Amino acid sequence: MTAPIDLYFWPTPNGWKVSIALEECALPYTTHLVNIGAGDQFKPEFLKISPNNRMPAIVDPEGPDGAPIAIFESGAILQYLARKTGQFGGATERDRIAVDQWLMWQMGGLGPMAGQAHHFLKYAPAMDPPNDLPYAKDRYRSEVARLYGVMDRQLAQHAYIAGDAYSIADMACWGWASLWEGQQQTLDDKPHLARWLKEVGARPAVQRGRALHADLRGDIAKDRGAQAQLFRKPS
Repeated sequence: MTAPIDLYFWPTPNGWKVSIALEECALPYTTHLVNIGAGDQFKPEFLKISPNNRMPAIVDPEGPDGAPIAIFESGAILQYLARKTGQFGGATERDRIAVDQWLMWQMGGLGPMAGQAHHFLKYAPAMDPPNDLPYAKDRYRSEVARLYGVMDRQLAQHAYIAGDAYSIADMACWGWASLWEGQQQTLDDKPHLARWLKEVGARPAVQRGRALHADLRGDIAKDRGAQAQLFRKPS
């Protein structure tokens, strides 16, 4: 019997990547909550697993050669789970290259830009004192729109982000893209992205991964304590 993977998690778009992947891969896991609004990500025991003080992270007790392994960075975790199970990483070398490049596109582009859009459009104006910065809001709103245009054009040609097979690239992108309204985007001119969002969102494993501790999602814009932890300056 496969030993459960330890998932260090909080219900955010980055956390959903791995909870969805574990559900899709049908791997048993035990959830350990890392309350990023309370500063759990800075605790020494978590930093031993994720030295960049970011979740998600995993510990697989049955890692390479049967020895335990700790992994941080959501993209690296997705690649590891795909290799471990032989699923969702691409059936051929060409497929794997396509999956990897779109996964890197999410890690280097969509995730960071959508995250900055959320910050400057929603959180910064609600901080004390308010930081309502029109240039930053326009900059990240526009860049996210550009990236969603890239996705829409790709999805006009393929069923999924990396081609005609569902993959870890879709798992990486879906959580951020599902929050398009909070990024002040429109899908009216992106029918292929809208189709993909609906189809991926209807997958039972995606729904289970997205629902994991969904009740703990709070409104950071109204929580000064969470803002202090999430946006604090390095000491």
